[in-house]
Amino acid sequence: MPDSGGVMTNDPTTRAALMRASARQRLLGALAAAVVAAGGIWGLYYVFVGSHHITTDDAYVGADVAQITPLISGQVIAVPVVETQQVKAGQVVLRLDPADAQIAVDQAQAELAQTIRRVHGYFANDAALSAQVASRKAAIAQAQANVLAAQSDLDRARIDLQRRQLLAKSGAVSGDELTQAENHFATARAALAAAEAAKLAAAANLGQASGDRAVNTALISGADVDNNPDVKAAKAKLAAAQLMLSRTVLTAPMDGIVTKKAVEIGQQVSPGTVAMEIVPTSTMYVDANYKEVQLARVRPGQPVVLTSDLYGGNVKFHGRVRGLSGGTGTAFSLIPAQNASGNWIKIVQRLPVRITLESKELEAHPLKVGLSMKATIDVAARS
Repeated sequence: MPDSGGVMTNDPTTRAALMRASARQRLLGALAAAVVAAGGIWGLYYVFVGSHHITTDDAYVGADVAQITPLISGQVIAVPVVETQQVKAGQVVLRLDPADAQIAVDQAQAELAQTIRRVHGYFANDAALSAQVASRKAAIAQAQANVLAAQSDLDRARIDLQRRQLLAKSGAVSGDELTQAENHFATARAALAAAEAAKLAAAANLGQASGDRAVNTALISGADVDNNPDVKAAKAKLAAAQLMLSRTVLTAPMDGIVTKKAVEIGQQVSPGTVAMEIVPTSTMYVDANYKEVQLARVRPGQPVVLTSDLYGGNVKFHGRVRGLSGGTGTAFSLIPAQNASGNWIKIVQRLPVRITLESKELEAHPLKVGLSMKATIDVAARS
């Protein structure tokens, strides 16, 4: 048999060595071919698939938590929910003592009723004052007629007196007749003065009646009873009292889970006190912290596939990129990094990417705030 150099050999040891060398060469060749094939497959996968997706496991579930805070001071009389309880939007979660607020409502209702009656009185007075003005005008006309009659009587008395005075010089009229004529003239003159005074008094009464009616008209003009300013002010006061009463009952603003309950029955609370928080279960999101070198092609609206450590890789969540944060986590930290020092070492930064989740998937597999997630964004997809 020829050796490796083409020389025939019959030595069994040599033939075995040559066979082992040949097998090793074939194995190495197959291994090299497998490596090349795997590299090619990986290269194709990266070009057509891997380069179109970016992944991070630095992602956590978040939600816009609602705080239950009283808007008025009061004593807690009921807390019908407990920690971790699932609640629906509009469900009562806290009650305050309504006694003071109820009294304010009752007072406002009484004031509104009084105001409505008073305004009805304004409208009723308008008719009466109109009649009074008409009566005063008639009184003025009567006073004017009385003045004219008194003036006529005075004129007759003056002529009669003058005639008597001329006749008295010739002795044709006695002294008694002259005296009577003088008295009649004085009486007529006094009657005229009284009539003129009555006319002035009637005019003054008309002015007062007209003024009273003008004041009353100003109170009712331009609006009916319901739209009268006094009535509307009383209604506003009642609405404010009813609003304060409604604020003694606090309800859940959304579907969610009660957490951080911090009040008990009998406790006195003030406005702004955080009584508890409601964590929504159907409107959660994920903040995925991607490295800055991964974000060149990330755009709002791109699809995202996520998995949770809670459910494992078999349960997949789907979402969309809502947007990128305005700064890195270190930029908004309590003590931002000072990169101007002489011993600065560059560290790749991470930027939060907000990802919205589908509500139906959250209903099927509920998540909790703060849970870890793995997020993969399809950066090749159009937003």
